[in-house]
Amino acid sequence: MGFTGRDILALEDFSKAELLAVLKTSLLFSQMYDPQLLQGKLLASLFFEPSTRTRLSFEASMKKLGGNVIGFSDWKDTSIQKGEDLQDTIKVIDGYSDVIVIRHPDNGSAHAAAQIAKAPVINGGDGSNQHPTQTFVDLFTIFQSHGSLDGFSIGFLGDLKYGRTVHSLVKALKHFDVDMYFISPQELKMPRGVLDVVPPHRIKKETNDLYEVAGELDFVYATRIQKERFLVEEDYAKISSGYQLGMGFLTKAKKSVKIMHPLPRVGELQHELDESTNALYFQQAHNGIPVRMALLSLVLGYAQDVLDHGVVKSDVGLPIHH
Repeated sequence: MGFTGRDILALEDFSKAELLAVLKTSLLFSQMYDPQLLQGKLLASLFFEPSTRTRLSFEASMKKLGGNVIGFSDWKDTSIQKGEDLQDTIKVIDGYSDVIVIRHPDNGSAHAAAQIAKAPVINGGDGSNQHPTQTFVDLFTIFQSHGSLDGFSIGFLGDLKYGRTVHSLVKALKHFDVDMYFISPQELKMPRGVLDVVPPHRIKKETNDLYEVAGELDFVYATRIQKERFLVEEDYAKISSGYQLGMGFLTKAKKSVKIMHPLPRVGELQHELDESTNALYFQQAHNGIPVRMALLSLVLGYAQDVLDHGVVKSDVGLPIHH
């Protein structure tokens, strides 16, 4: 099972065994890590769209492991503002770095970058297509909470048409014994192309009514209704009001239900939920560190011992952080 030099572009590229291998490595990095494991390595962080959690957790992960970061968080600060195309940008930055993470508004942009770069390319989100590293974070969070990736039900709530995080997570969960519910307005249903990858018996229901299925769910994976997709603001307000979670939802749901969200939220999760034992979304965000530590170390070839033997120390015997 080889990860060294590998691009991380889409969930379809990973077998069930490989998904579990990444989670195993993430678990070990959540317990301890070598703060000089990636010393001398350089991450290029190329964010053509805004990001808080993905960009900062990648940068924090690289620095916690002793590496360094170059890059930008606004394409207007680069030569693209002068007319340089993505191909030339990637060719240049590939010569400066050991690994590249890219977020871009165009579907397929990460694949295009990977065809150009010799360094491993990690997809930090490409348009409405996929967000594979967020999915590893989501899987890790579910595993922490449930103790397994089998034997539970999950409801995907909100914008399922354009939500790249839910597209990627559905494609990963197809490998496991999971019952799936899809809850969205008619205009924002999960694309048929995503549903087609799921074994039909695992699709339990498509509905626009959360309360119809609330009592069936072990996990709710909420996403924001994207205001920018609506031409009329009144239409957005009417639809989004039906996809908000608060304490009232907990009265209809299983007592043990867990609520996830990739964040940012814009009203669909009420703050009163934050201190409940049901809320997982901040833990989910914090899990970006061990997961992205694991992914960076794997593609750079510095985590094979972790994967094979559960060893986190590098060969030079540097100190371990717990």
